[in-house]
Amino acid sequence: MIDPGILLMFFSTSVLLALSPGPDNLFVMTQAAQQGRKAGLLVTFGLCTGLLFHTAAVTFGLAALFKASAVAFTVLKFAGAGYLLYLAWQSFRAGAETGPTAAADRLNSAALYRRGIIMNITNPKVSIFFLAFLPQFADPAKGNLSLQFMLLGGLFIVSTIIVFGAISYLAGAFGDRFRQSAFAQRLLNRAAAGIFAGLAIKLALAQR
Repeated sequence: MIDPGILLMFFSTSVLLALSPGPDNLFVMTQAAQQGRKAGLLVTFGLCTGLLFHTAAVTFGLAALFKASAVAFTVLKFAGAGYLLYLAWQSFRAGAETGPTAAADRLNSAALYRRGIIMNITNPKVSIFFLAFLPQFADPAKGNLSLQFMLLGGLFIVSTIIVFGAISYLAGAFGDRFRQSAFAQRLLNRAAAGIFAGLAIKLALAQR
Protein backbone atom coordinates (compact mmCIF):
# COMPACT_ATOMS: atom_id res chain seq x y z
CA MET A 1 0.00 0.00 0.00
CA ILE A 2 1.01 3.66 -0.33
CA ASP A 3 3.71 4.86 2.07
CA PRO A 4 2.46 7.01 5.00
CA GLY A 5 4.75 9.86 3.93
CA ILE A 6 3.18 9.91 0.46
CA LEU A 7 -0.30 9.85 1.99
CA LEU A 8 0.57 12.78 4.25
CA MET A 9 1.91 14.72 1.26
CA PHE A 10 -1.25 13.93 -0.71
CA PHE A 11 -3.51 15.00 2.17
CA SER A 12 -1.61 18.27 2.69
CA THR A 13 -1.82 19.03 -1.03
CA SER A 14 -5.54 18.24 -1.02
CA VAL A 15 -6.15 20.67 1.86
CA LEU A 16 -4.31 23.42 -0.01
CA LEU A 17 -6.34 22.70 -3.14
CA ALA A 18 -9.58 22.86 -1.16
CA LEU A 19 -8.52 26.22 0.27
CA SER A 20 -7.65 27.72 -3.10
CA PRO A 21 -10.50 29.73 -4.69
CA GLY A 22 -12.59 27.57 -6.98
CA PRO A 23 -16.19 26.88 -8.04
CA ASP A 24 -16.88 24.29 -5.33
CA ASN A 25 -15.78 26.25 -2.27
CA LEU A 26 -17.38 29.39 -3.72
CA PHE A 27 -20.61 27.42 -4.18
CA VAL A 28 -20.49 26.22 -0.56
CA MET A 29 -19.72 29.70 0.74
CA THR A 30 -22.65 31.18 -1.19
CA GLN A 31 -25.12 28.55 -0.02
CA ALA A 32 -24.02 28.87 3.60
CA ALA A 33 -24.20 32.66 3.53
CA GLN A 34 -27.59 32.59 1.83
CA GLN A 35 -29.24 29.75 3.78
CA GLY A 36 -27.18 29.03 6.87
CA ARG A 37 -24.39 26.76 8.12
CA LYS A 38 -26.50 23.62 7.84
CA ALA A 39 -27.12 24.34 4.17
CA GLY A 40 -23.39 24.74 3.55
CA LEU A 41 -22.64 21.44 5.28
CA LEU A 42 -25.35 19.59 3.38
CA VAL A 43 -24.05 20.95 0.08
CA THR A 44 -20.54 19.93 1.15
CA PHE A 45 -21.69 16.36 1.77
CA GLY A 46 -23.36 16.39 -1.63
CA LEU A 47 -20.18 17.61 -3.30
CA CYS A 48 -18.21 14.87 -1.54
CA THR A 49 -20.70 12.27 -2.76
CA GLY A 50 -19.98 13.60 -6.23
CA LEU A 51 -16.27 13.11 -5.55
CA LEU A 52 -17.02 9.42 -5.01
CA PHE A 53 -18.31 9.39 -8.59
CA HIS A 54 -15.14 11.05 -9.89
CA THR A 55 -12.94 8.66 -7.90
CA ALA A 56 -14.82 5.74 -9.46
CA ALA A 57 -14.48 7.41 -12.86
CA VAL A 58 -10.69 7.39 -12.52
CA THR A 59 -10.64 3.88 -11.07
CA PHE A 60 -12.75 2.36 -13.85
CA GLY A 61 -11.62 4.51 -16.77
CA LEU A 62 -14.65 6.78 -17.25
CA ALA A 63 -12.56 9.91 -16.66
CA ALA A 64 -10.49 9.01 -19.71
CA LEU A 65 -13.70 9.18 -21.76
CA PHE A 66 -14.34 12.79 -20.73
CA LYS A 67 -10.76 13.64 -21.64
CA ALA A 68 -10.90 11.87 -25.00
CA SER A 69 -14.47 12.63 -26.10
CA ALA A 70 -15.37 16.21 -26.91
CA VAL A 71 -19.05 15.26 -27.12
CA ALA A 72 -19.19 13.66 -23.65
CA PHE A 73 -17.28 16.58 -22.13
CA THR A 74 -19.50 19.19 -23.81
CA VAL A 75 -22.79 17.50 -22.94
CA LEU A 76 -21.89 17.17 -19.28
CA LYS A 77 -20.50 20.69 -18.88
CA PHE A 78 -23.57 22.30 -20.49
CA ALA A 79 -25.84 20.24 -18.26
CA GLY A 80 -23.94 21.63 -15.27
CA ALA A 81 -24.03 25.18 -16.64
CA GLY A 82 -27.77 24.90 -17.20
CA TYR A 83 -28.31 23.74 -13.63
CA LEU A 84 -26.27 26.65 -12.25
CA LEU A 85 -28.33 29.10 -14.32
CA TYR A 86 -31.45 27.53 -12.84
CA LEU A 87 -30.07 28.13 -9.34
CA ALA A 88 -29.20 31.71 -10.33
CA TRP A 89 -32.78 32.30 -11.43
CA GLN A 90 -34.14 30.79 -8.21
CA SER A 91 -31.88 33.03 -6.11
CA PHE A 92 -32.81 36.10 -8.12
CA ARG A 93 -36.52 35.45 -7.58
CA ALA A 94 -36.16 34.52 -3.89
CA GLY A 95 -38.06 36.63 -1.39
CA ALA A 96 -36.65 38.37 1.67
CA GLU A 97 -37.61 36.29 4.69
CA THR A 98 -35.83 37.58 7.76
CA GLY A 99 -34.53 35.62 10.74
CA PRO A 100 -31.59 33.23 11.09
CA THR A 101 -33.49 30.14 9.94
CA ALA A 102 -36.06 31.55 7.52
CA ALA A 103 -34.02 31.00 4.38
CA ALA A 104 -32.88 27.53 5.38
CA ASP A 105 -36.48 26.44 5.84
CA ARG A 106 -37.22 27.03 2.15
CA LEU A 107 -35.18 24.03 1.06
CA ASN A 108 -35.20 20.67 2.79
CA SER A 109 -32.05 18.73 3.56
CA ALA A 110 -32.45 16.34 0.63
CA ALA A 111 -32.72 19.21 -1.86
CA LEU A 112 -29.56 20.86 -0.55
CA TYR A 113 -27.69 17.56 -0.59
CA ARG A 114 -28.80 16.96 -4.20
CA ARG A 115 -27.54 20.41 -5.16
CA GLY A 116 -24.04 19.45 -4.11
CA ILE A 117 -24.16 16.13 -5.96
CA ILE A 118 -25.42 17.66 -9.20
CA MET A 119 -22.99 20.57 -8.99
CA ASN A 120 -20.04 18.19 -8.67
CA ILE A 121 -21.02 15.38 -11.03
CA THR A 122 -21.89 17.72 -13.90
CA ASN A 123 -18.41 19.24 -13.91
CA PRO A 124 -16.29 16.97 -16.14
CA LYS A 125 -13.15 18.95 -15.28
CA VAL A 126 -13.20 17.34 -11.82
CA SER A 127 -12.89 13.87 -13.37
CA ILE A 128 -10.09 15.06 -15.64
CA PHE A 129 -8.35 16.70 -12.66
CA PHE A 130 -8.58 13.46 -10.69
CA LEU A 131 -7.28 11.56 -13.72
CA ALA A 132 -4.16 13.76 -13.68
CA PHE A 133 -3.83 14.15 -9.90
CA LEU A 134 -4.42 10.76 -8.27
CA PRO A 135 -1.95 8.69 -10.35
CA GLN A 136 0.90 10.96 -9.25
CA PHE A 137 0.62 9.49 -5.75
CA ALA A 138 -0.07 5.88 -6.74
CA ASP A 139 2.57 3.25 -7.44
CA PRO A 140 1.86 -0.08 -9.21
CA ALA A 141 4.68 -1.61 -7.16
CA LYS A 142 2.71 -0.88 -3.96
CA GLY A 143 -0.28 -3.04 -4.83
CA ASN A 144 -3.63 -2.83 -6.60
CA LEU A 145 -3.98 0.55 -8.33
CA SER A 146 -7.75 0.60 -8.02
CA LEU A 147 -7.51 0.29 -4.22
CA GLN A 148 -4.87 3.03 -4.15
CA PHE A 149 -7.10 5.35 -6.18
CA MET A 150 -10.02 4.71 -3.83
CA LEU A 151 -7.82 5.40 -0.79
CA LEU A 152 -6.55 8.65 -2.30
CA GLY A 153 -10.06 9.67 -3.29
CA GLY A 154 -11.23 9.02 0.28
CA LEU A 155 -8.45 11.19 1.72
CA PHE A 156 -9.33 13.96 -0.73
CA ILE A 157 -12.94 13.79 0.46
CA VAL A 158 -11.85 14.03 4.12
CA SER A 159 -9.77 17.13 3.36
CA THR A 160 -12.72 18.65 1.50
CA ILE A 161 -15.11 18.06 4.40
CA ILE A 162 -12.68 19.71 6.85
CA VAL A 163 -12.04 22.80 4.72
CA PHE A 164 -15.55 23.25 3.34
CA GLY A 165 -17.01 22.63 6.80
CA ALA A 166 -14.98 25.57 8.11
CA ILE A 167 -16.11 27.69 5.17
CA SER A 168 -19.73 26.76 5.90
CA TYR A 169 -19.38 27.79 9.53
CA LEU A 170 -17.79 31.18 8.77
CA ALA A 171 -20.04 32.03 5.81
CA GLY A 172 -23.12 30.91 7.76
CA ALA A 173 -22.22 33.21 10.65
CA PHE A 174 -21.82 36.09 8.20
CA GLY A 175 -25.12 35.29 6.52
CA ASP A 176 -26.99 35.14 9.84
CA ARG A 177 -26.43 38.88 10.25
CA PHE A 178 -27.67 39.63 6.75
CA ARG A 179 -30.83 37.62 7.27
CA GLN A 180 -31.90 39.98 10.06
CA SER A 181 -32.70 42.61 7.42
CA ALA A 182 -35.09 42.16 4.49
CA PHE A 183 -33.05 44.60 2.38
CA ALA A 184 -29.77 42.82 3.17
CA GLN A 185 -31.42 39.47 2.41
CA ARG A 186 -32.44 40.71 -1.02
CA LEU A 187 -28.89 41.93 -1.67
CA LEU A 188 -27.53 38.53 -0.60
CA ASN A 189 -29.94 36.73 -2.92
CA ARG A 190 -28.96 38.95 -5.85
CA ALA A 191 -25.28 38.41 -5.09
CA ALA A 192 -25.84 34.65 -4.98
CA ALA A 193 -27.63 34.82 -8.34
CA GLY A 194 -24.66 36.67 -9.81
CA ILE A 195 -22.19 34.13 -8.44
CA PHE A 196 -24.20 31.18 -9.77
CA ALA A 197 -24.48 32.83 -13.18
CA GLY A 198 -20.74 33.51 -13.20
CA LEU A 199 -19.98 29.89 -12.33
CA ALA A 200 -22.34 28.76 -15.12
CA ILE A 201 -20.53 30.92 -17.68
CA LYS A 202 -17.13 29.70 -16.48
CA LEU A 203 -18.21 26.07 -16.77
CA ALA A 204 -19.80 26.60 -20.20
CA LEU A 205 -16.54 28.11 -21.48
CA ALA A 206 -14.33 25.39 -19.95
CA GLN A 207 -12.02 23.50 -22.26
CA ARG A 208 -10.69 19.98 -21.87
